[in-house]
Amino acid sequence: MMTTKRTDSSDIDFQNLVKLLDADLAIRNGDDHSFYDQFNKIDSIKHCIVIYIDGLPAACGAFKQFSGETVEIKRMYTHPDFRKRGLATAIVQALESWAKESGYAKAVLESSLEQNEALSVYEKSGYCRIPNYGQYVGIDKSVCYQKIL
Repeated sequence: MMTTKRTDSSDIDFQNLVKLLDADLAIRNGDDHSFYDQFNKIDSIKHCIVIYIDGLPAACGAFKQFSGETVEIKRMYTHPDFRKRGLATAIVQALESWAKESGYAKAVLESSLEQNEALSVYEKSGYCRIPNYGQYVGIDKSVCYQKIL
């Protein structure tokens, strides 16, 4: 059975999934990991989602205000034991719904060109590629997306 929990970054299940995400990204990003890592702190994220499968934390994601009516999707991760079940898409949809309920009109996100599975989820979810924003301008390995909610 799948259940979804809205929480914040103090949630231990969210924190544990993010630790696994960070370990995976350290491998994928190699020498560039410290650059990306500085933008992925979870000290005070107020909008986090954890999906559970049969009571086990299986996937997570979060959003934070980016500017005005825009949120940035962050910290998306699905535990390897639960991949290929549509959980990433479910996380994206849950985050979008929560953002809309909170009065936001647009979502942006950044991912690595090397994360093909993530890019596929975002494109399938209706995100359109945009020029790299903020700290990702000029970073060849980054790809940025947006979606009107």
